[in-house]
Amino acid sequence: MSGNFEGLAFSGADILLPQSCDYDKWAVVACDQYTSQPEYWSRVERYVGSAPSALRLILPESCLDGPNVETDIMEINNTMTRYLREGRFRELPNSLVYVERRLRNGKVRRGLVGKVDLEQYDYEPGAETAVRATEGTVMSRIPPRVAVRKNAPIELPHAMLLCDDRSKTVIEPLESRKERMTLLYDFDLMEDSGHVAGWLLDEESQAMVGESLKALCGPEGFRARYGQGERVVPFQFAVGDGNHSLATAKECYERQKRLTDPERWVDMPARYALCELVNLHDESLEFEPIHRVAFHVKGNDLLATLLKAFPGAHEGEGEGHVLRYVWAEGEGAVTVPHPVQHLPVGTLQGFLDAYIADHGGSVDYVHGAEVAAGLGRRSGNMAFLLEPMEKASLFPAVLRDGTLPRKTFSMGEAQDKRFYLEARKIR
Repeated sequence: MSGNFEGLAFSGADILLPQSCDYDKWAVVACDQYTSQPEYWSRVERYVGSAPSALRLILPESCLDGPNVETDIMEINNTMTRYLREGRFRELPNSLVYVERRLRNGKVRRGLVGKVDLEQYDYEPGAETAVRATEGTVMSRIPPRVAVRKNAPIELPHAMLLCDDRSKTVIEPLESRKERMTLLYDFDLMEDSGHVAGWLLDEESQAMVGESLKALCGPEGFRARYGQGERVVPFQFAVGDGNHSLATAKECYERQKRLTDPERWVDMPARYALCELVNLHDESLEFEPIHRVAFHVKGNDLLATLLKAFPGAHEGEGEGHVLRYVWAEGEGAVTVPHPVQHLPVGTLQGFLDAYIADHGGSVDYVHGAEVAAGLGRRSGNMAFLLEPMEKASLFPAVLRDGTLPRKTFSMGEAQDKRFYLEARKIR
């Protein structure tokens, strides 16, 4: 299959699939969800009980700062080793898995599990690699995750890569080929999180995916979508979810590279990371805005400074980036004409960062317009309500601006995030 994916940053992997266990107790949601709801993880703990589970192989983000984190990490690594020794997994060599995830709202998200080449990924702003981050990486979040991964014998992914396949040529055709594939799993997920089923791709389907991806990601396909500029450096995939997970994998790989002969880098298991590839234009993918609320600010001064910060900025809605606000004295909008940034959130975030640094106060990132507006109406606060980001603008924005401002968009609700199921050896 390697020839089918030559030149691509995504390809088949030696996938580990759990066996001799209850899948509904094995699969658990991504570790960075429900961080402020410890009762969720307590319910999962009670439901899983003593059964084999991915819960024993991950550390929920809410536990990263816990008093027993070092012991927890050691126990996770020991359990990984024990599961391998006990034959808890079966290996699917050089494989791809087609996944259909029915979300709680009834929509179906289609994906493809394989591996991403970390040599072709970089989370640094301005990176011109084949795989690019969509949001800025918070560097303080990397070291504790490295502590979890650096000695782990296996990985379980919750990272999702996005491809810009408007004509739906890569993943969607697999739906009609399921009878040719081997059904691997088909079960309901815990905590009312929908249903998931997965099929092992046959050789013909693998070849079709490879050829379709090469056509999509090749120079001609790229130029057809985005045009050709002097400073445009093509890329293949954008990270939709799990950027910090991939950044952690990248950091661990770079550490191992320093201790390894360069001739052996291509064969290092740590060079790759398991992930799920999803089409940006999948109908189930919905980008929700994340609003900004400024706390402990003087509204009149903030608005006056905003108007002075951009040439030609004016009150009211017009041509350009429209920044709508709500505060104790009402609501309104400021228009920034001829913006430098591709997205309104970029214009707003740059201003707020500078304003808070110079004038004090703080900013929080809030889901839901009603919640944000309610906070903005309180004395001393101001909320900026953002429109949903058009999915079609994501790749052009990354191409033009590099990584987008933190908290630019949310891709689905917590219960719809990827569940840990497949695994892969990284040592």
